[in-house]
Amino acid sequence: MTRVLQPLLIDAAAPAAALPALEEAIAGQRALLPVPLQDPARTALLKDSQGAGQAIAEDIAVVVGTSGSTGTPKGAQLTPLNLVASADATHQFLGGEGQWVLAMPAHHIAGLQVLVRSLVAGWDPICVDLSTGFHIGGFARAAAQVRGQAYTALTPLQLAKAMDSLQGIEALRVFDAILIGGAPLNPQLARAAADMQITLVTTYGSSETSGGCVYDGRPLPGAQVRVTQGRIYLGGPMVARGYRNHPGHPAFAEEGWFATSDAGKLIDGRLTVTGRLDAVIDSGGLKLHPEVLEQAMLRIPGVTGACVIGVPHPRLGQAIVAAYSGSASVAEVLDGLDDLPRWQLPKELRQVAALPLVGPGKVDRRGVEKLF
Repeated sequence: MTRVLQPLLIDAAAPAAALPALEEAIAGQRALLPVPLQDPARTALLKDSQGAGQAIAEDIAVVVGTSGSTGTPKGAQLTPLNLVASADATHQFLGGEGQWVLAMPAHHIAGLQVLVRSLVAGWDPICVDLSTGFHIGGFARAAAQVRGQAYTALTPLQLAKAMDSLQGIEALRVFDAILIGGAPLNPQLARAAADMQITLVTTYGSSETSGGCVYDGRPLPGAQVRVTQGRIYLGGPMVARGYRNHPGHPAFAEEGWFATSDAGKLIDGRLTVTGRLDAVIDSGGLKLHPEVLEQAMLRIPGVTGACVIGVPHPRLGQAIVAAYSGSASVAEVLDGLDDLPRWQLPKELRQVAALPLVGPGKVDRRGVEKLF
């Protein structure tokens, strides 16, 4: 009988209901497309773009849609081996299996892998109700239920929200490790967490690599990293079998490797991500990775979020502009950037109540473009 790709509705209020189907997929019995029950538009887009109900290769367990800000999401085809290899490597890095608290949407790879790790470890996950958003009370109640070795995964935005209250800080301290991914971590937030004895592990990876495969700058057991002509390549048993809706995509041209869209450097085996190759700003012939300026802004007291983009300029080609959130004034931010080369300073700097987001806590750069 031909295997078809079946939608798996993920209920943000009760994501553990998906565990039996996910277990069957890991056992090689089904192919699933996780979709969000509470977001009909996203569900329809995923079903249509990924060919739900159509035939799929026998070795695919799940197809996970990427969280791009616009256009058609690509579908990373993950096998049972991909998922389990990633879960095993995570537990090996963290020092052993444990109980996981799911506090991220399970139709995204970061949340889905919390469920996979729970199945692999043989522990029931404790799930936070996210149907009305991420609330500290619900997260704290979930943290209070864990027993033994305890882990969770959060975005930097969720971490910042939790660290904004004593209840949240006490909940964060319960965990032996908190995986942080989906967006860059504010260095001020990282320092504050360390001061509060909150154990963070920064992760780098994507749906195409079954989630994070580089922790604190170093590849997980079995994973490989190389940088070729400035581009980051990720390899290992957790790398997907290409895209569902883009067969032959050049990102998977080399078997067992995924060519990311990120630039980086390897120093003594530790990876530093310097920015996205497709986001480089060319201003008057000088090239800037926006993440470099964003990190400089995030080190300024009172800046909680930052996004730097290039906008058309008649003389420079692109002008560097930036939006940020936080209590710091525009003058304070510019003073904090005083040690940067003058050409890197934003031609326009705008303070906003909150930066537009897409996916699990990522800044929507196209949404920021509309501000200018």
